[in-house]
Amino acid sequence: MQNKITKLFNIQHPIVQGGMIWVSGWKLASAVSNAGGLGLIGAGSMYPDVLREHIQKCKKATDKPFGVNVPMLYPDIEQIMDIIVEEGVKIVFTSAGNPKTWTSFLKEKGITVVHVVSSVKFALKAEAAGVDAVVCEGFEAGGHNGREETTTFTLIPMVKEQVKIPVIAAGGIGSGRGMLAAMVLGANGVQIGSRFAATLESSAHDNFKNTIVEVKDGGTHLTLKELAPVRLVKNKFYNDVQELYASNPTIEQIKELLGRARAKRGMFEGDLEEGELEIGQIAGLIHEIKSAKQVVEEIVEEYNSVKANF
Repeated sequence: MQNKITKLFNIQHPIVQGGMIWVSGWKLASAVSNAGGLGLIGAGSMYPDVLREHIQKCKKATDKPFGVNVPMLYPDIEQIMDIIVEEGVKIVFTSAGNPKTWTSFLKEKGITVVHVVSSVKFALKAEAAGVDAVVCEGFEAGGHNGREETTTFTLIPMVKEQVKIPVIAAGGIGSGRGMLAAMVLGANGVQIGSRFAATLESSAHDNFKNTIVEVKDGGTHLTLKELAPVRLVKNKFYNDVQELYASNPTIEQIKELLGRARAKRGMFEGDLEEGELEIGQIAGLIHEIKSAKQVVEEIVEEYNSVKANF
């Protein structure tokens, strides 16, 4: 399938693997790229030297295009961007910040830039900043989310109506049917996170992968909105947060409960009780841990089959 997204990234399928913290290392990114999609290394949980190592290993593991996802709230952002340029990365997805800050710098280096947004307002700002495409991430998505709480299937057509650049749908998509639905609504491609988190190549802890498979409808919830909205599995830590909310806490009390490194503790180290377990609502449809190649192939096969018999 060839369209604006496959041409933009020079890939076979308009499928982008989300650059998730603690999950998206070089093994996952290279596996998705080798399968014909676009793999992304998640820089948000990496020190600069660790990111460089992952980029170098990814270059050795695939001769296909891959990119890096960079949350712009990163404390070492200048060093991160320099490493990306030095290592010859050609695609960068930015998020959690103003796209004007780094888009021009990256474009001047010949890098394709995509920005993640959660509203029409921010999609227009990203387009004005000069990005090549936007990822429109809906309320269903795992991890940190937009404050608007707009669902993917209402966000996509609203953004598509307003921007001229390609649109990538994200949030609640993990199958060929979901991909087709997003494309019908105007998306040029899809970004998939949760389904790739539960793969053999994901750097997530096996405890977390097994939890993803076990999550049912209603098993996740968007919380911690006073800090940065995040969708979590309902585990002990989540219940502790809800119990604190019942006492009408201050921001400082919420921050104290959250502490530091909760996401690492849960997703990377496998602490299912006290860790943050960030995953999307689509987890209720993920029933097995598979290889990234299998996931891509099954999505494409189902997409083509459903489209042909629609």
